[in-house]
Amino acid sequence: MTLVVADTSPLNYLVLIGEVAVLPSLYGRVVVPEEVLAELTDEGAPPAVARWIQRRPEWLQVRHVQMTQNDPELQQIDPGERAAILLAQQEPDVLLLIDDAAGRAEASRRGIANTGTLGILRAGALGELLDLPTALKRLAETNFRISHTLVAELLAEDSSRKRQMNE
Repeated sequence: MTLVVADTSPLNYLVLIGEVAVLPSLYGRVVVPEEVLAELTDEGAPPAVARWIQRRPEWLQVRHVQMTQNDPELQQIDPGERAAILLAQQEPDVLLLIDDAAGRAEASRRGIANTGTLGILRAGALGELLDLPTALKRLAETNFRISHTLVAELLAEDSSRKRQMNE
């Protein structure tokens, strides 16, 4: 069974757009390192995220990860991403949820399968767990950075899929 490890960003944005419930529907349980929990509870976290994490759902589990100091590739990545990558690296069958481009590149370089918030939303739409246009509209109302071209591609794919289902 694939273990799903999450960095802060996907959890943060899914809570903000009201789609965090897609995670247990898609993956069952999600594991975060203690560093991600700390970022989610930080005083700078959005109020909705802070409220959500205070009532942490059962499907979200926290694990300790031994941080490596002598890994120069990870020194350029923030502590939550670093810990999530190290935790994911310890598992044989894992999916890492991470948005940061440098973090995703490093995870890929290490052979760790990964996806981000957009991939989660796409998977949720494919599973008919959410309405992709609505989710993307809500995401655009946050500070999430996304290219208009990618949004257009996702919406076109979703529209095509819906047309095929109705034929």
